[in-house]
Amino acid sequence: MATKLSRRHQLKYKICISGAADTGHCAIDASEKAEEMGREIARRGMVLVTGATIGIPYWAAKGAKEEGGMVIGLSPAASEAAHIKTYKLPTDYHDVIVYTGFEYSGRNLLLTRSADAVINICGRMGTLNEFTIAFEDGKPIGVLEGTGGTADELRDIVGRMHRGPGRVVYSKDVKELLDKVVAEIEKDKKNHGNNRYVKG
Repeated sequence: MATKLSRRHQLKYKICISGAADTGHCAIDASEKAEEMGREIARRGMVLVTGATIGIPYWAAKGAKEEGGMVIGLSPAASEAAHIKTYKLPTDYHDVIVYTGFEYSGRNLLLTRSADAVINICGRMGTLNEFTIAFEDGKPIGVLEGTGGTADELRDIVGRMHRGPGRVVYSKDVKELLDKVVAEIEKDKKNHGNNRYVKG
């Protein structure tokens, strides 16, 4: 008779990579760091979640798949045909793509809510949108500083918003940042989600 595993051992952590689709303004090594983050997520047996798009999330998905990991994408499109033809988004390096039909803003909400934590690498306005959703939800957030764009502005933005530090951790090192993010997820697991921010 097979031993029944606890939920803790059955479930894998889901890490969302949020970052710029257009990487022209990002640091020169931002795509390389995104790919390495994807690899590291896969090496640790976690699931990568992306917006099923180009740029930083795409490179992270590539790294994860090349390391044998699992990648789930959430598309703004309502179908595979619309994903490819209308939005001009890729389907490679993903195991599953969920076609939300909620366009970008709705997709961003589902994307961050479906993950246990969000990691920001470079980024533009959409990345900032995903960051603020995750911040309001009290979600663990990692910021890979030194990658340009939104990621290099977030520490200052958080410091000036009069809302406290949230559950945001920062590092310029891929492995160190993922260590910090996982530690925040573990706090949630120990406290059954009671670390989540509650608006007053």
